[in-house]
Amino acid sequence: MPTAEEILRKYSKKIGDKIEPNSLGKKGFSKEYSKFRKEMVPELTRYERWANTLGNLIKIKGSKKDEKKVGKALEIAHLEVTPGQALTLAVVSLLIAFFITLLSITAIYLITGTFQLLLGFLGLLVSLFIFYYTYSMPQRLANSWRLKASSQMVPAILYIVVYMKHTSNLERAIQFASQHLEGPLALDFRKIFYNVEIGKFSSIKQSINNYLGTWSDYSPEFVESVHLIESSLYEPIEGRRIQILEKSLQVILDGVYEKMLAYTREIKGPLTNLYMLGIILPTLGLALLPLASALMGGIIQWQHIMIIFNVLIPFLVFYMTTEVLLKRPGGHGEASIAELNPDYNKFNSKKPWVIASFIAIPLLIIGLLPFIFQIGFLTSPFGLENDYTFKQIGIGFNENIANTKIFDFKEVDGSLIGPFGPGSIFLSLFIPLSIAVFFSTAYKRKTKDLIVSRNHTKALEKEFANSIFQLGNRLGDGTPAEIAFSKVAHSTQGLKTQKFFSLVNQNIQQLGMTLEEAIFNPKRGAIIYYPSALISTSMRILVESVKKGLKVAARSLMSISEYIKNIQKINNRLKDLLAEVVSDMKSNMVFLAPLLAGIVVGLSAMISSILNQLQALAIAGQGDSQIAGLGSVANIMQIFDITKIIPPYFIQVTIGIYIVEIIFILTAALVTVDSGKDKLKEKYELSKNLRRGILIYLGTAFISTLVLTVLSAIALQGIT
Repeated sequence: MPTAEEILRKYSKKIGDKIEPNSLGKKGFSKEYSKFRKEMVPELTRYERWANTLGNLIKIKGSKKDEKKVGKALEIAHLEVTPGQALTLAVVSLLIAFFITLLSITAIYLITGTFQLLLGFLGLLVSLFIFYYTYSMPQRLANSWRLKASSQMVPAILYIVVYMKHTSNLERAIQFASQHLEGPLALDFRKIFYNVEIGKFSSIKQSINNYLGTWSDYSPEFVESVHLIESSLYEPIEGRRIQILEKSLQVILDGVYEKMLAYTREIKGPLTNLYMLGIILPTLGLALLPLASALMGGIIQWQHIMIIFNVLIPFLVFYMTTEVLLKRPGGHGEASIAELNPDYNKFNSKKPWVIASFIAIPLLIIGLLPFIFQIGFLTSPFGLENDYTFKQIGIGFNENIANTKIFDFKEVDGSLIGPFGPGSIFLSLFIPLSIAVFFSTAYKRKTKDLIVSRNHTKALEKEFANSIFQLGNRLGDGTPAEIAFSKVAHSTQGLKTQKFFSLVNQNIQQLGMTLEEAIFNPKRGAIIYYPSALISTSMRILVESVKKGLKVAARSLMSISEYIKNIQKINNRLKDLLAEVVSDMKSNMVFLAPLLAGIVVGLSAMISSILNQLQALAIAGQGDSQIAGLGSVANIMQIFDITKIIPPYFIQVTIGIYIVEIIFILTAALVTVDSGKDKLKEKYELSKNLRRGILIYLGTAFISTLVLTVLSAIALQGIT
């Protein structure tokens, strides 16, 4: 009997001859893996660089339980960082933040002679938040990777199923999917081969099963679909094998739909709590700060409220949104990525930032005018004073208002405190405006063309299911693919898809291109003008399946047409379910929160105006004047000293920056809930929400400050 070596020697040549030239190994996945990874995940290199640098200098070892958890997150996020390096970065970040706090307290003590205990406490809290942020970074990056990858799961299963319908070879099907998928899932599929090539696993099946283990708790329907596809390899009956493959596609569609249904029910409560605890309560608390700071004798200062409302509370909101997003199931999201668009260079361009800077910097300077006017060498050459009254600039319809200073700095123990004047509040509105204009302008310029192109592509995709069904019918009738495009272009007159089919036909007829070149040529291919993952997927499958025969290609296109219709129904249903949650949260973010915050600014301005005018009465010798139910002005001013309150200028700046931060955090959260991880949509929505939110806030703050200040002056006119 022949030995095993003889059998292997005899049949190895025959097996080798049957392997197609374009089969596995031609492109050398092991060599491409590093390059592909660098191209796909550039945003992770900064974290990796810091973690590797500090981790090599300082060695910190955590518990085995934490190392296992962090290590799993790092592996999912494809980070070349060890758990010890991630912990080192978190600890060093904590120490740096705490050291900066100590230096600040020491500097303030040496300059003013006062020990800032509250500032030290707030600095400690900030340090702890920074530790949490850096320590949880691997988990957030892993979640971000999963969200990006999961949006490609359904197309990935479609690629594999359609390929295996005509060629029952799992390795080639996964290779085909890895070459034509987008984003992280393509890298994951290539890594399956990479792990075999480096000897980590002895077979593709082992590597696949190991990879599926990372999705078992996050997307079990994806794991089940792949296992069904694997089981089809052992089915001897062709009809039964096709049925199992189609079942695998239906399993992932149904699984995604059911999980998103449950998610829409679960997130309503957390998002409501987020709005109340992260927006409403902090904003209402700011309304009490002017009086509270006066009653506490100036213990609370503007630096403290900026740390609380611009650092600590945004961190709390960020933490709450992270918890909501971590529960988001995979499989549903924006399948198309911005990198496909030929105008993507505009998205990465730095020119919008430069243009936005030229617009925002003058606005910022206007907001800083109250302090600029106090710098003598800047105002003296122009003959300007440090401050003016409203009467001096021609506003004097009320005596109290006419004598009010625009900036109104108070000199206490040789140092200026303030500004307390209503004019400074109006000027301070330009500071949050400059920040909002900077980001809104830059993001609008980056995304406006890409969004128009994407919307056009989405409109095209809605018609594409029927068009490729017609194309499949033509192929099923025996019409060659090159001629079928011409016939479909003629029969789809008036539809958006007609231009696509006409362009393919033009490339074939006039330029003599092959079908693949007519669609995918990097310079003249029709797909350049239609950067859609769905269209690209369909055409790739067409090009691949037509090699097996027209009947195979016809069945493939019929399957894709049915898939597109099903996925569109599911997406529309899910968007309807999410619409209520998303629209409510968006209206709260860009309307109710800015409206409430603007009113709070007006209230703080009114309180400051009243105390300012009462102090003027006391200084003018009218301290014995009586206010009904409250006693003399002098007694009131002993309780509410205006020099002890937080200037409304800083309260407005704090609230304005807080509104901008909240819009950033909640916009990113809502886009992720609705569409998965989508940078293009996130930046576009940010540009819109910043414009709407900041205009409502500034308008409300301006009107409420003006009205309440005038009303307070009129109410106190009888006393004066």
